[in-house]
Parts: sequence; structure tokens; C-alpha cells
Amino acid sequence: MASLERPDDPGSPPSRLLWIGYGAMVLATVVIFLLLREQGETLTAPAGAGEAEAASAATQSEVFLRVLVALAAIVVTGQVLARVFARIGQPPVIGEVVAGILLGPSLLGPEISALVLPDSIAPSLGVIAQLGVVLYMFLVGLELDVAPLRRRAHTTIAVSHASILIPFLCGSALALPLYPRLSNAEVPFTSFALFLGVAMSITAFPVLARILGDSGIARTRLGVVALAIAAIGDVTAWCLLAFVVGVAQARVGEGLFVVVGALAFVAVMLLVVRPAAVRLSRDTQSSSPSSTHLTVVFVALLVAAL
Repeated sequence: MASLERPDDPGSPPSRLLWIGYGAMVLATVVIFLLLREQGETLTAPAGAGEAEAASAATQSEVFLRVLVALAAIVVTGQVLARVFARIGQPPVIGEVVAGILLGPSLLGPEISALVLPDSIAPSLGVIAQLGVVLYMFLVGLELDVAPLRRRAHTTIAVSHASILIPFLCGSALALPLYPRLSNAEVPFTSFALFLGVAMSITAFPVLARILGDSGIARTRLGVVALAIAAIGDVTAWCLLAFVVGVAQARVGEGLFVVVGALAFVAVMLLVVRPAAVRLSRDTQSSSPSSTHLTVVFVALLVAAL
């Protein structure tokens, strides 16, 4: 038995044939490439792309590397401070917000901050941040059960708008000392006060969603009501802000267009998209969602964000 050779023994005939075939393949590749090279040396190519395109490619590569460094710094700092704030009984998302402040020029100064978050990558980081908010808010809405709100719709709307009125009045009152310091004669006081009041009324909805989610109450009745109130207030305040900007720029029609567009969007989502989503979910109850279903949902998400 000891004299028998295994089939995978390097000295066995099948293995020798394998190595011979491998060597012949590599040798044939080298010979064919040399023949192609000899033929190609006789050809003439057009003029080069120039230094401008080369510099543009180098700039894109540099921006990509800086974005990777910035994202790594943001994620690490955010996670560290999130854990620190959680230890002292604060929502982790507040630590992530503070991390963004610490990495900015407010604390580090413009020169040091530019090493981590240079101005050249601000547009790229802005796009990534907006996409992250879109995906995160989609997940929040995906887990939101609006059934308990149907019996409290009037109460929810009333509380939501009440939460707008108080910040609006506070912001409008703040316009009294700030108008002579920050504005000029070309801006009417009414426009300044309206803008400041509405700006103070807008809720940081994603931050609220994170706080409720980290606290484990996002799916409770209280959490659902709080998210619904914040969502209604957010939409209302942004529509008011668009209307105020239209008034300040003497383009009231644009503000009205935003308000009508928001109402039309909500109507389409409730009357068209929601029934279609229900039918789609029924098709996938018996099995896991297919790639086609996931593609439809993702494209619908991007269209809705647009």
C-alpha cells in the first residue's frame, strides 16, 4: 500500500500533465502578447487628453480619499461620544451631534478642522448625509404603526400645531432685538420676524426619531403619537417657511406652489402608493421579498425623496 501513489501526488502522471498544460498556457500567453505588442508598436494614437483631465482625475481621487478619512473620523468620534453621553443618561444621538460640532471649526479652529473636514469635500459629505437621512427616515416610517392615530387624528393635529405656535411667537419676539443688529433697511421687519419665527418652529425630526428609537419607545403608543405630531409639525413648518420666503421675495406664488405640492404629495401617498404597497406586501407574505420587489420599493423611495 505504501508504494501506491496518490492521484494528487506531484510526481503522478496526472499532476505532471497538469503542470505541463499550465506552463504551456502561460508560455502561449506571453508569445501572443509579444506578437500583439510588435504589431501595436506600428500604430499611431491620437493626442493625449491633456493636463486638465489628468488634474480633474487627480482631484476626484483626492476628494474620495478625504471623504473616506472624514467619514472614518466622524463615525469614530460619534460612536465614542454616543457611548459617553449614554453613560451619563443622555440620548446617544446627542453625543453624535456634539461630535459634529467638535470636529468643526467652532472648537478646533479653521486650520485644524480643515485637516479632517476640508471645504472641498463639504458637497460630497452633504450628499451622503442627505442620503443617510432619506434611508433612516424610511426605516422609521416602515416601523411606524399609524393605526392608533386614526382615533386621535384631531387631537394629534391640534397638539402638533400648538407645538408650532409657541416657538413661532418666541422667534417673532426674538426678532425685536435682532432686527436692528442683523438686518438692514431693505428687509421689512414683517418678513424678518416671520422668517425667524418659522425657523424656530421646525423640529429636528430625525433627531427625535433617534431619541425615541434609542429609548425603546418608538413603537409604543406614546412614541407613535410623538412621531406623528413631529411629522405633522415638520411638514407644516416647512410649508410656512416656503410661504414666508415667497412673501419676502415677492413671489407668493412659489410659496403657494410648495404648500399645494405638499398636500398633493400626501394625497398621492395615501390614495395611490399605500394601496399599491399593501398589495405588494400581500404578495410577499408567503415568501421572502424578491429582488424585483426590493427594486420597486427602493426606486419608490428615491422618487418620494425627490
